[in-house]
Amino acid sequence: MSAKAISEQTGKEFLYKHICTSAAVQNRFRYASVTAGTDWGRLTQEHPWLLTERLVIKPDQLIKRRGKLGLVGINLDLQGVREWFKAHVMRETTVGKAKGVLKNFLIEPFVPHPQEEEFYVCIYATREGDHVLFHHEGGVEVGDVDAKAQRLLVAVDEKLSEEQVTEKLLPHVPDEKKKVLASFIVGLFNLYEDLYFTYLEINPIVVTKDGVYVLDMAAKIDATADYICKAKWGDVEFPPPFGREAYPEEAYIADLDAKSGASLKLTLLNPCGRIWTMVAGGGASVVYSDTICDLGGVEELANYGEYSGAPSEQQTYDYAKTILSLMTREKHTQGKVLIIGGSIANFTNVAATFKGIVRAIKDYQGPLKEHEVTIFVRRGGPNYQEGLRVMGEVGKTTGIPIHVFGTETHMTAIVGMALGHRPIPNQPPMDAHTANFLLNASNSAVTPATTRTASFSEPKTSSDVNPAKKSKAALPAEAQASSGCSGAKPTTLFRKQTKAIVWGMQTRAVQGMMDFDYVCSRDDPSVAAMVYPFTGDHKQKFYWGHKEILVPVYKNMADAVKKHPEVDVLISFASLRSAFDSTMESMQYPQIHTIAIIAEGIPEAQTRKIIKMADEKGVTIIGPATVGGIKPGCFKIGNTGGMLDNILASKLYRPGSVAYVSRSGGMSNELNNIISRTTDGVYEGVAIGGDRYPGSTFMDHVLRYQDTPGVKMIIVLGEIGGTEEYKICQGIREGRITKPVVCWCIGTCATMFASEVQFGHAGACANQASETAVAKNQALRDAGAYVPKSFDELGDVIKTVYDDLVANGTIVPAQEVPPPTVPMDYSWARELGLIRKPASFMTSICDERGQELIYAGMPITEVFKEEMGLGGVLGLLWFQRRLPRYACQFIEMCLMVTADHGPAVSGAHNTIVCARAGKDLISSLTSGLLTIGDRFGGALDAAAKQFSKAFDSGMLPMEFVNKMKKDGKLIMGIGHRVKSINNPDMRVQILKDFVKQHFPSTQLLDYALDVEKITTSKKPNLILNVDGFIGVAFVDLLRMCGGFTRDEADEFVEIGALNGIFVLGRSMGFIGHYLDQKRLKQGLYRHPWDDISYVLPEHMSM
Repeated sequence: MSAKAISEQTGKEFLYKHICTSAAVQNRFRYASVTAGTDWGRLTQEHPWLLTERLVIKPDQLIKRRGKLGLVGINLDLQGVREWFKAHVMRETTVGKAKGVLKNFLIEPFVPHPQEEEFYVCIYATREGDHVLFHHEGGVEVGDVDAKAQRLLVAVDEKLSEEQVTEKLLPHVPDEKKKVLASFIVGLFNLYEDLYFTYLEINPIVVTKDGVYVLDMAAKIDATADYICKAKWGDVEFPPPFGREAYPEEAYIADLDAKSGASLKLTLLNPCGRIWTMVAGGGASVVYSDTICDLGGVEELANYGEYSGAPSEQQTYDYAKTILSLMTREKHTQGKVLIIGGSIANFTNVAATFKGIVRAIKDYQGPLKEHEVTIFVRRGGPNYQEGLRVMGEVGKTTGIPIHVFGTETHMTAIVGMALGHRPIPNQPPMDAHTANFLLNASNSAVTPATTRTASFSEPKTSSDVNPAKKSKAALPAEAQASSGCSGAKPTTLFRKQTKAIVWGMQTRAVQGMMDFDYVCSRDDPSVAAMVYPFTGDHKQKFYWGHKEILVPVYKNMADAVKKHPEVDVLISFASLRSAFDSTMESMQYPQIHTIAIIAEGIPEAQTRKIIKMADEKGVTIIGPATVGGIKPGCFKIGNTGGMLDNILASKLYRPGSVAYVSRSGGMSNELNNIISRTTDGVYEGVAIGGDRYPGSTFMDHVLRYQDTPGVKMIIVLGEIGGTEEYKICQGIREGRITKPVVCWCIGTCATMFASEVQFGHAGACANQASETAVAKNQALRDAGAYVPKSFDELGDVIKTVYDDLVANGTIVPAQEVPPPTVPMDYSWARELGLIRKPASFMTSICDERGQELIYAGMPITEVFKEEMGLGGVLGLLWFQRRLPRYACQFIEMCLMVTADHGPAVSGAHNTIVCARAGKDLISSLTSGLLTIGDRFGGALDAAAKQFSKAFDSGMLPMEFVNKMKKDGKLIMGIGHRVKSINNPDMRVQILKDFVKQHFPSTQLLDYALDVEKITTSKKPNLILNVDGFIGVAFVDLLRMCGGFTRDEADEFVEIGALNGIFVLGRSMGFIGHYLDQKRLKQGLYRHPWDDISYVLPEHMSM
């Protein structure tokens, strides 16, 4: 959500810190917060004024009208405050319908003043601007300020002046106070704008000769502006509404939500309740709550929540396990039910998200059975059949009763089943599998002839239907669409020739649009170009039916619109941080008439600026926070309508007679399904988005549909919050809307809850009685719209109205024409299990595909939890084993002793020369590594092989030495240029001490040391060097640690694993030399002449 209430303390802190006014604001930062655990001695040390001043104490828990409720202690000394606090703290109190416990209190200095020095001021946001309310009488008895207060609207992007305030708001204020109040109100308004408040009320504000005192304050801020205001806000805590506890599980899900691109919401209503929900989609989650409450389940409804926006398997698992943990803490005499519901997804892979839920169910199968939990599942969308199959299977394997249903079942039917109001079908009918829609049954690659392009109803003469009343401009639809009048918006947004630019590298959405275009028999793709600022101009490959085509991608919008003058639609997948700037830029190009903004979480102040410019430019905005819209047979926005199987099942490839507008993207897809089953199909559908201020409104689209001849009936899926639906009522009464309107506002459950619940959409919250869904449904019913009794009956009402239109001849259903087939993408065919193909690569050491990186089967968190270290990680990645602790330590010691051996050795020398030639780190490192071989550093493998072969064959050390001498071969790992038996290599000594102390057996090492005795007797520098020592000791480790068979140990030696130790260790040294040369600013290296022996051949004559 966007607008969130903050505590009074937080609001005053913001005001005292950031207000800029010439008025003297008194008692700045003089407040103290107290709870049951407060140390009063420490409190008085931090706030010494508590000991000397008269005080006020009040609860700070979002409670309205505290004074009238007797919840304010006034004019007390500290002892009086403590007594008042003791009498109220942890006491259950009823405020309206909400019962809650008083926990948090605020103490402030008491300000003695007469009543006439109290005033009221409030600023709140609306679509058209910010309203400033002022009343010259404030305090407890202020009354109905909406009726009494002076009011001033500050339009979007306009500023407030002291002159305006004085003239419009302060006519009843004494002259001597006007200047102070005007300055304070202007400063307050600027603070309100700068810190992205959406509501700010002070009652009373007291003005004395000393200055301004802010006594009581209530405020909300736009939480989506956190990325803008973080520096000024700091870390803001948003308290729950009074009557609802703040649960750690809610905070956990909120944290998951903040770290995810998906949406994850959870509100606990009654942790002891028996009805739990896990619903996909912001709109669908409200519909399920409505249905539960309609069927009498309000007292037993345990939670409200939703997950949407394609969460990963791990995120869904974390969300599901949180709910399962909560619902299995207390038993219920009747058992419990879990409703895993959802509308038809547009782009979320249902099977993938269900995997996370299935994991959680398996983890909690014991508690679920113990608490007698029954699970009901209903879902649709991409790959939903596989998701339902997996969910059904887990029910069979765990013994938990799980009933699964797909799109053939009405979305909320499972609620009636769960609550015992309707029977549970034994074998519900299943819709065709995704694959059945997408496979080409005709074996023809030829695009079929163009299907129906007009409305699905046969054309009627104008005398057969009531003509739509003309718009104010009195222009036909097409004329309006093409008129160049500034600010005039077209009636027709999309045609079969519509071309769009897609902002953002959303290849999946673009391919979906092209597949839709193809199945609609368009002549060419609807996507003309893409804009992606993070790469240079290039081409992106897509499929057009069977062919591959290239779509240009531009770095900036200017180039895209210049090279594609036919484009008039922009589909913006810009992030919430960049959507505002990119949209404002796009509206500078006159050819752009429609912009769809997909991003959710754009600050409301920015959205209102977008709306203002769009109205000035005559641009239609769809969104923000939307999936888009669809016009069957013509055009679809991004992921709207889901994948091809849903488009074909809902007959969205050709136009019908019914147009709809909703807020929710998921619910718009559900409407596609309902309309396709009850009518001749959709003519056009738009999801305006779930934010408080959508770019276009319900009425904007209803009027377009009214003026579109092909639309015969209109469906509106409204929502709690806002008053837009009342404009539809007015339009029906005034005769501006003459076509049948079927309307239902979701969120009827809100009036049944004791405390305020913020639903999934930012705008889904009623601030007054008229904004409730119940009030709006009744108003629409009274105005003459067709309003069902519940969402459950929406499909029945639609069918009744449609059948009447068919019966009276308004709609004449046309003959159905099959759509062309579209080849299935390889990736999706594989997802559905229709094909298989040998993999190009195989790996058995690492898996990065899940939520957490896995090394040889071990999650990375476990690696750190077990403190395995670098040696342990190397054991997992190289040997696929969890090695003993001593083995991990030995590996790390080997890396340490081989890290470097000075600049003179060949590898370091090469690295240095390369670095001084100006080459980069990778090139220099590679140059050094390429010198590693049998003569330098590569003796580990060779030594291990030679000594192992001799030892395994039973050859005595002397026999081995003699044989190598006879064959004219060097013994690898024996000999050193500098070190000798008299000047031992301390690296070898350190390793030898460790190995002898910790290894269970050192047979090969002992053999090599016996060889060393023989070789050093001949020449003192023929010692077992560090390469040889590591080689033979590693063989002992592999053979004797108990983790490998003899064959496995020998194989690791054979494939070169031991040389990897030297390569990895020495890379550290080479990088050190590279950095050292760069740090010392060493120039190009040239070898001196005097260190080169020039030996040239003597002159030879022919």
